[in-house]
Parts: sequence; structure tokens; C-alpha cells
Amino acid sequence: MQPTHLPDPALRNRGRLVAWSALAGFVLTVIWSAPFVDRVIGDNVANAMLGHDAKATPLDGVVAGVLFAFVTGLAGSFTACNIAVFGVVTPLVDQGRDRPRWSDSLRALWWICVGAVGVSAVYGAVVAIVGTSMPQFSTAASVAGVLSPRQVQSMIVFGLIGVAFIYLGLAALRLVPDPFARIRQRHPAVPLVVMGVLIGALLIGRPFPLFRMMFRHAAESGNVFYGVSAFVLQSLGNLVIAGVVFLVLAHGTGGRFLRWLAAKPGRTARITASAFLVFGVFTLLYWDLRSLGRAGLIWYPAVGW
Repeated sequence: MQPTHLPDPALRNRGRLVAWSALAGFVLTVIWSAPFVDRVIGDNVANAMLGHDAKATPLDGVVAGVLFAFVTGLAGSFTACNIAVFGVVTPLVDQGRDRPRWSDSLRALWWICVGAVGVSAVYGAVVAIVGTSMPQFSTAASVAGVLSPRQVQSMIVFGLIGVAFIYLGLAALRLVPDPFARIRQRHPAVPLVVMGVLIGALLIGRPFPLFRMMFRHAAESGNVFYGVSAFVLQSLGNLVIAGVVFLVLAHGTGGRFLRWLAAKPGRTARITASAFLVFGVFTLLYWDLRSLGRAGLIWYPAVGW
């Protein structure tokens, strides 16, 4: 991911861009329907790919669990606990060329995967070793006015991820220091690896029902190899659609999208910043404030559908 500097004329109206992006992230939390996305999209995609009811069919063995992990990772691409993945598409596309080489694009995806796989593999091993005592394993039903252990874990993890994306968005606008300013010149892959780490960390707080089913199976198995394999494939499944979108924009448009980005000074930086801010604000507000609203602890606006 190349640095996206804003020239002086493009520094104007940064506050307006931040405000509109934050508003978009907030509105998305208000209109977001977890039942529709999780059940209508996530469950139906998983059922179609597996050929059976994913929730109603117990996982039988390591092979079935590993297949289930990848399929549910792919099926859960558009769930609220994975939507931040799409924030990395624009900075991936900006590789400093009108027509990037396939080798460059695949290398960028590789480094994203390195970060995601590193985190998910470690967490999968921890789940297999620590097992059923982890907060995320909890099967307790949600009670009004009370936060369950898994809800607290989700709030902490997604809150931190949301803050990280918000900071990266502000850094793209040069409103805060660029955390990669020094290291990028010598190790240009580091920002991509960090993006992958943030994506992999989504599993640490993920409450998606099909993921929790896989989580409990891995925790009960005590099999470290299975835990690592399942969590790595779940994380890679989360990246598939975002990766396809990136490759289509970079190569399927004949360079037109890249030329459009480069046509106006600062356009790439503004789009990158906006993407990070929208998904960061959404992740922070949805998993912290709206979670408190769902628990009945505060009032938070939400459209039921």
C-alpha cells in the first residue's frame, strides 16, 4: 500500500469529509438489520454451499469442520462483524501505476493474508488449548439489562478495531500522524500486514451464529491442528469477496478506475480516508453503543426490518 498524500489544495474541507463519513457510518448502524444479513444472506449462502442446513447439522469430524469454517467465512462476508474488511479495497487498488501488474496485486493480497492468517492461527490454537472456559464460548441466552461475557468480548475487540480504522482514516487526511510514515520506506508491506492483522482480529470478537458453532466445536475438540486450520480458513473465507472486488477494480476495468483515481489530486487519499472512517465509525458504534442499546442499557436509534 503506497502512501496517499494530499496536496495542499486538497487539504480543504477535511472536516466536512470527516463529518460526512462519520454520519454515513452512524446511519449504517441505524439501518443495519442483523437478522436479514445473518439469516437471509449468511445462512442461505452457507446452506447452499454445504448442501444442508448449516445450523441444524452437527459438525462431524475435523474435515467437516474445516470445510464448514471456510464456507461460513465466505457466507459471512457481509455480516456486521466482517464489513470492515471492505475498507481496505481502495488502498489496495492504489499501487502507483495506471495498470498494475498481476504480480503486484497478488503480492499485496499475499501480505494481507499473512497478517490475517497470523492472528487467526494463534487464536485458533488458543481456542483449542483453553477451550470451553473462554467468554466467546458462552451459550447463555441474552438477558435484557445484562451483558453476556461474549457480548463484552465483542464490544472490546470491535471497539478497538473501529478506533484503529478511524485513526487510519484521519491519518490518510494528515489530521493525525501517519503510523507507517517511517517504516513504509524500508518495509512497504508492513501497512498491508497490519490491515491483515485487523481483519484476522475480527474473529476474536465475532458473534456470527455460524462462527460460534465452529468456535464451540474447535474448543470442545482440544485439537490444536484443527483449531488453527479452521480459524485460518474462516479468516481467508472472509477475504475472498473483498479480494475479488479489488482484482476487478485493478484489472477488470482496463485501468479506467485507476486513471479516475489519479485524475484529481488527493482523490485516492479522500476515498481511502472515507472508507476507513465509514467502516471504523460503523464498527465502533454498532458493536459498542448499539450493543448497549440492544441490551436495554441505553437508547440507540435502530430501524427494525
